[in-house]
Amino acid sequence: MKIIIAGAGDVGFHLAKLLSSEKQEITLIDVNEEELEYAQSHLDVITIKGDSSSIEVLQNANIDEAKLFLAVTTSEKNNLVSCILAKKMGVKKTIARVRNSEYLCKKQRENFAELGIDQLISPTELAANEIVRLVKYCEVTDNFEFEGGKLTLNGITLDDSSSLVGKTISEIGKENQDFLFKPVAILRGDQTLIPHYSTRLKDKDHVYFLTPNAHMNPLLKFLGKELKRVKNIMILGGSSITMRTAELLEENYNVSLVVSDKEVGKKLAERLNNTLIILGDPSNIALLKEEGLDRMDAVISLTDNSEINIIACLTAEKAGVFKTIALVDNTDYTHISQHIGVDTLINKKLIAANNIFRFVRKGKIEAITSLHGVDAEVIEYVVQKRNQLTKKPLKDLHFPENSMIAAVIRQHESIIPDKDFQLEMDDKVIVFASNEAIERVDNLFR
Repeated sequence: MKIIIAGAGDVGFHLAKLLSSEKQEITLIDVNEEELEYAQSHLDVITIKGDSSSIEVLQNANIDEAKLFLAVTTSEKNNLVSCILAKKMGVKKTIARVRNSEYLCKKQRENFAELGIDQLISPTELAANEIVRLVKYCEVTDNFEFEGGKLTLNGITLDDSSSLVGKTISEIGKENQDFLFKPVAILRGDQTLIPHYSTRLKDKDHVYFLTPNAHMNPLLKFLGKELKRVKNIMILGGSSITMRTAELLEENYNVSLVVSDKEVGKKLAERLNNTLIILGDPSNIALLKEEGLDRMDAVISLTDNSEINIIACLTAEKAGVFKTIALVDNTDYTHISQHIGVDTLINKKLIAANNIFRFVRKGKIEAITSLHGVDAEVIEYVVQKRNQLTKKPLKDLHFPENSMIAAVIRQHESIIPDKDFQLEMDDKVIVFASNEAIERVDNLFR
């Protein structure tokens, strides 16, 4: 498939990396020659220097031959104009990165679709929604929903006090018959493991468990995690993601927001109804303590400085804060969240890139999730036709070794399948697969 990406920054580069690894034909457009040179030296892509909103540049990229055009530059206007032109010039599908959350409502999406923009993606909106989920399930470091929350995937770090440490997956399964769950991945240091019945869990393992949403609390108790209800939240920073996160949280929590810029503080106060605005330097630890840091249940640091966010969260952890979330720009940081003491590091650009990625996969994919630091993906497929998938039990399907069917949603029922389970038409199947196994899994669901 020929895919053209406008923007070689973090979002565009990460998308190009994901797509080029799947042997897609990628053309990368950007005005920044250094970013293009970096991409060309690290990825198998074609690069074109120029403005993607230029008709001539799009013609040079052979836009009429492309099936997908992704406009992910830092300029919202450029992305919108580029997509409109690209659609008029013959590309099959367009996706634009936007900042304005007003564009995401149903009516505005319909208006943009009429202009030729098939999909709008907001990194700010996606990141804010992920933060809200993490606050809701504060006992976990990662939380991803499938099928509107019917199933959730949760990352949990085991410590030496956990009763699971030293036991095999088989032994753990025999201990519990009261609720459904399945461990689908283990991050052990820098190594990604797909657990089998004989896999023995160790201290400091970061384990991803898939469970029906209704079984979440029993699972956490079984894992020895304290069930904590968050009430008081401190948010640091004055960016657009700060605003959106506070908007989503202030109706259900007591939110304090620390911002250094007076004018930004005024704008936040005008938009927010139930949030306490505190003018001050978010990096001033003494100030945070004066403003009640030790009384907070959660601290969310969203300044423009990754290091300040990490340090603020580490300080909050030391002060006894139960849940900490830090926004980081450096993609390398997202791989170390389980090792440095911060509960969760999020990168809104990676969140956006992973969300866009699902539009270009081969199979009938409902959702795709990349886990921080894990060299694998969780993919939700739909069984579209009767073939070998529906004619044999799972044990006879010859799934790639580094993959597993983790769960199945059949109509309104959530199922953790065993080896004798057999798929049916229209089943929604959640698969965990290592990067090298994804292409073979895709072929099974085509």
